[in-house]
Formats: sequence, C-alpha cells, structure tokens
Amino acid sequence: MSCILGSSSVQHAAKSNPASNDTDSWPLYLDAQSTTPLDPRVLDAMLPYFTHQYGNPHSRTHAYGWESEKAMEKARQQVADLIGADKKEIIFTSGATESNNISVKGVARFYKSKKRHVITTQTEHKCVLDSCRALENEGWDVTYLPVQKSGIIKMADLEASLRPDTALVSVMMVHNEIGVIQPIREIGAMCREHKVFFHTDAAQAVGKIPINVHDLNIDLMSVRSGTVPTPLVVGFGVACEIAKREMTYDHAHITKLSNKLIESITSRVSHITRNGDPEHSYPGCVNLSFAFVEGESLLMALKDVALSSGSACTSASLEPSYVLRAIGAEEDLAHSSIRFGIGRFTTEQEVEYTANKCVDHIERLREMSPLWEMVQEGIDLKSIQWSQH
Repeated sequence: MSCILGSSSVQHAAKSNPASNDTDSWPLYLDAQSTTPLDPRVLDAMLPYFTHQYGNPHSRTHAYGWESEKAMEKARQQVADLIGADKKEIIFTSGATESNNISVKGVARFYKSKKRHVITTQTEHKCVLDSCRALENEGWDVTYLPVQKSGIIKMADLEASLRPDTALVSVMMVHNEIGVIQPIREIGAMCREHKVFFHTDAAQAVGKIPINVHDLNIDLMSVRSGTVPTPLVVGFGVACEIAKREMTYDHAHITKLSNKLIESITSRVSHITRNGDPEHSYPGCVNLSFAFVEGESLLMALKDVALSSGSACTSASLEPSYVLRAIGAEEDLAHSSIRFGIGRFTTEQEVEYTANKCVDHIERLREMSPLWEMVQEGIDLKSIQWSQH
C-alpha cells in the first residue's frame, strides 16, 4: 500500500506582466525549483471555490458541503491517476515539510518498540535531515548514505547499511538542487526484499517524470500538493490532470531550453562545471559552477533574472551548499554555483537573455579576479596550493 502525502504548496501565481504594476524592475523568472507560476487553467478551476462554492467539505448536512466534498474527491482521483495510486491512498497535508515529517517520524515511532534504525542520504532535503536528527535525539540510529560525484547513491552502500532493526529508508526522487534522479525502483525493490518501509520525497518529480508508486515499490511518497482548503485541493487536482496530459510536451520543451542554456554559456565561457550526472537528471534543474567567480556576486549582477544558488529553504545561508560538498565539489566551486530552474512557461527568449547576461557578467567578474589573471598567464594554481602544503 502507498500512503501519498501532499507537499509543497500549490504553484504560486506570478505576475505575468510585472511592468503593468508601474515597475520595470521585475526580473524574468528562472527559479522553477522554488515555485512556479500558476497555470491559468488551474486558477479557473479554483476560483469558484473562493467565491460562491465555499462550503466546508466535511459539512454533510447541506448542498454547500456536498459540492465541496465532491470536488475534493475528484481532486483526490486526479492525483491518484497521475501517480498510479488508489484515491484512498491520497492524504492531503499542508505542505512538503509536514509530509516528510509525518513519513519519517511516523514510521519510525510506530516501530520504536521493535526497530531503531533509519537510512537516508547526506543530500536529502533539510526537513528530512532535521527529522532524522530529531529521531537521533530520541535514541535512534540514523545512517546518512554518501553519494557519488554524480549525486547518486551506490546500491551496494544501501544494501550494506540495511539491518534487521531498520524501519525506514528515505531517499529523494529528483533532487531539488542538482536535479539528479535516484534509482528509485531498485531502492524500493531492495526495501521490499528486506521488509523495510520506503519513503521518497517526490516534490520535484511528480508531474515532471512518469511515476507509478506500485511499479516503483514506494510505500510513502511526498508530492506537490494542494492542501485541505477546498480551492487548493481542486487546483492541485487540475494541475495533476494537466501535468499527466502534457508531461511529454513539457519535458521536450524544457529539455530543448535546458540544452540551449547550457550550450549558450559553455560554448563561450570556459572553466564551468555542471553539478550532478547529466545523464540521470531532470533537465529543468541545471546547476552550474563558474570557477573564479563568487556565486553571490554573480547573483547580484544578474538582478534582472530570478535565480538561486541552491535550495530556497537554505538560500539565506552564505555557507557553500552541503549538497555540492557531498558530491565532492571543491569549496570554491561550491561557492560559485548557480541553479537555473526552467519550467512550463519559460520562453526561448528568456533563456537567451539569461545566457547572454551570464556570459557578460562572468567575463566582467573574472577580469576583477587576480586568480583568473594567473590562470590566463598559464600558472597552475593547483601546483601552487600543493607546494604550500
């Protein structure tokens, strides 16, 4: 059985024409892993439940409640259809953090009299890692699996970590920062074989790649959500229906733009590293490190493009990404990374503009770097650092 738990809030409405609000300062948007603009068709489905169809779906004594309950059950079926689940397995929550907390802490505490071990990865979302640390404070053993340079775990490491008292394995499906896709089917099969519950945070995967919870051997999954308020649940259901119908088209569109962005930048600028395995990644999440450029300086220079240096949940920190450090990135490159998020409504013109601006500012910032000047003169910086040690 699969318990499907709702996640990050329904896609936010973005200003389609920021200039209409008496300002020309709004940046174009390339931060689709944080949130995405609301599809107008989803908004159309939601609006009646903000206005005249506002009944409480749990009110069983009048037509307002009946209509709201009917709409919620339709949404539950739409979500189930997208991921190959039974609608009875869908549970709406307030968001991804709650879903992940319920999954990790709930399974662990249910088995606390018999099992005291949980397995996750070093690159999981912060709310999963925080949940695991909370369990450690309660006396649980937690194994934090390392990842390879590709960002993907080794199945041999997982198998070696499984114990008779392992209650849960939690591994993210599509990574929110570097886009890599973990071998979910194989992980799920191994968990089934060892009679261990398997949870995956699929907030960045549902509606973007095909998913069937039964084929993938998933017991619990956190997905992009609607929440208990009827309008959001209805919107989530329609968003799932649209995603199922248009996933192939969306994927082709996003892949084309992703390739264009990468080619446009890397063909004109050297010393660029793509973080994560490009052969096993969601194309809409492109994480690049620019050597000899401070990531925060580049972000400030690109003030007319909405980008980030990693997960929105940790974007306030000036520390280099713990995810990039886990995949073996050098600290200076971890500090110089930018995440480009491409979505359904991203245009070719926006990608071209972003690539051109990136190239211009990278070249300008490097000209200000004494290290870059040394590289241009043919000096091997690694040999200098080595001799100093």
